[in-house]
Amino acid sequence: MKAQYIRLNPVLSGRELRKLSSFFQRVCQAINKEQGSGISSVVRHFRQELTAETEGMISDESLKGAFTRSVVLDLVGAGRRIRIMKGTVEIAAPREYSKSPDELKSAVRRSHQLEREDQLRQSSVGEFIRGMERRHLTSTGWHSIFSLMRDGTELAAALRELVQKGKSVERPTRLTELVDPYIQLVTENGTCEHTGLMLRDIWRYFRHTWINSYKPLPGRTMSVLVRDAAAKNHPVIGIAALGSSVAQQRLRDIWVGWDQNTMIDTIRKGCNHKYAKWVLGSLQNLIEGLYLKDLFLDGVCTLDELERPTGEGIEKLEREGDQAMKMHRLYPQAAVHKASRSENRHSDWEAQAQTSLFRSKRCKTLAKLLRIRATFQRYGFVSDSGRELSAAMEKADVRNAIGQLVRFVKAKHVGIDMMDIIVCGAIAPYNVLLGGKLVCMLLCSPEIVTMYRRRYGLQESVIASSMKGAAVVRRPQLVLLGTTSLYGVGSSQYNRVTIPCKRFGARHNQQIAYEKLGQSEGYGSYHFGELTVSLGDTLLSRQKDGRRVNSIFGEGVNPRMRKLREAFDIVGLPADEILQHRNTRIVYAVALARNFSKVLLGLALKAQYLMPQSAPIMRTREIAAYWRERWLLGRIGRPGILEEVGKHNLAYPVTHGARVVMPMEGEE
Repeated sequence: MKAQYIRLNPVLSGRELRKLSSFFQRVCQAINKEQGSGISSVVRHFRQELTAETEGMISDESLKGAFTRSVVLDLVGAGRRIRIMKGTVEIAAPREYSKSPDELKSAVRRSHQLEREDQLRQSSVGEFIRGMERRHLTSTGWHSIFSLMRDGTELAAALRELVQKGKSVERPTRLTELVDPYIQLVTENGTCEHTGLMLRDIWRYFRHTWINSYKPLPGRTMSVLVRDAAAKNHPVIGIAALGSSVAQQRLRDIWVGWDQNTMIDTIRKGCNHKYAKWVLGSLQNLIEGLYLKDLFLDGVCTLDELERPTGEGIEKLEREGDQAMKMHRLYPQAAVHKASRSENRHSDWEAQAQTSLFRSKRCKTLAKLLRIRATFQRYGFVSDSGRELSAAMEKADVRNAIGQLVRFVKAKHVGIDMMDIIVCGAIAPYNVLLGGKLVCMLLCSPEIVTMYRRRYGLQESVIASSMKGAAVVRRPQLVLLGTTSLYGVGSSQYNRVTIPCKRFGARHNQQIAYEKLGQSEGYGSYHFGELTVSLGDTLLSRQKDGRRVNSIFGEGVNPRMRKLREAFDIVGLPADEILQHRNTRIVYAVALARNFSKVLLGLALKAQYLMPQSAPIMRTREIAAYWRERWLLGRIGRPGILEEVGKHNLAYPVTHGARVVMPMEGEE
């Protein structure tokens, strides 16, 4: 298929346009010289050239030009072709792939490889890796990260003996003596009792073995190690992390019931007093969650407007919200907002609510909620009568208002009652033994639910507290996990992962499963490197009307994406076209409770968990036993598997598969 090209017309001076054309003529020549086999090294060379050029102070025009070159260079590194036509740079649109699964996976790996290798080349990262691999004298002896890698030669020999000599009925029990998993929560200052190493450093080291670069994530995160009590020092089987769920995921929202059409269909099927009460009650609770004292004092809103909103009053709130946001962009008060997220939490939520950022958010939120109320009142839906609701829902305005209300309800629950699996996998040699499936299954354990509840059960919600002007503590109920595969052509790790709950004491035959919901749209910012993000950030900081994105908690979701989009707009690059990479991913959801949807919609206050939540540590052991029986037992009998396990030995020089492989200078 012939490639389609997008002409780039950045808003640059003539000098910078000529530099852009010349720069990519040299890039094309270098790629042709390498005959396409060394694109990563070419991109790395020109990225270093750009980095050197932008060190120190440069003019605004030079900054715009350098940012544009960095953006296009990242697209080249992600596999997009470029050409120069009459002095203008054109970039190929991302292709609709028709490659084999292996070719697709290889393409995705290449797109991540450049950024990961650049990260490993950073001096601070290299020092960290070398420090973890260097032996240190601890209270338990001399140890390094190698002390936490299972010797594959020893493990393979023990498993081989079990397969050859053990009776089939005894194998499940004997396997416990060879592989005995448990979960360990990674805490800020926690140390490994066997090696003296910091738990967070252990987790970080093994995360650097992943194909994509390591980036700390904002919001709620909970990292765990899966370890093996059957071997010396309890080596690491795998790592995992849960993080704040993405706000927008179309397939998930439809599945949960968070989209307008699904919610309307649900209400119509049972349009009664319960749903009418839920709609009006949700609206009232959202309004009561806002700090309004200053808005009343300043004449921005009145009690009468709250009860009987008018178009004039709503517009007044919107204007005030816009004005407050202008003030925030000019004077973002970053120190105040950072203090609200510190460990020594300040309790002056009223002052936080009155900052320009949250005054704007409160005004705009209240305007939207009052517009919903006005719509309901206009069409006679004013009481918790199913008949009133049913009649009003004949109007498109009411259906749209309910859809908007559901989005507010989603925002209330998405960061509290569900989490995304952001890291999940096994390290060598356990990855050969389907340890990845074990980690997937253990994330569904009641022990994880308990850890999450204990960690966040008493934590004040920053956004909700800042909006209300008072401390808000929301009781977390982890009822749903979401995740996406790295590749869009299937995930052997999540495939067929199920847990039959009746085996673990449940009174029903339901199961916990990784449900495949479909594929994502292949849109995002992962293919842009840190140089591009840094230059874009500097570009935004020089805007006279202030910055829309200041990386302040509460401004909005995905600050990286929003920063890039705003910077693209400044230099005249087509944001939608270059943010689309078409590396689609498979979207999965894991329901932990039978009534997960009702909990996430606020229709149920208490989760009905699929697996009994009593004795959570015992449940983890039972899940591990099921994994040994369901997956490990058959795996060790397959030809070549134990030979593969045996390759991961700790003899010097260490070539164990769990070791971080550092890129060599000049290596492709």
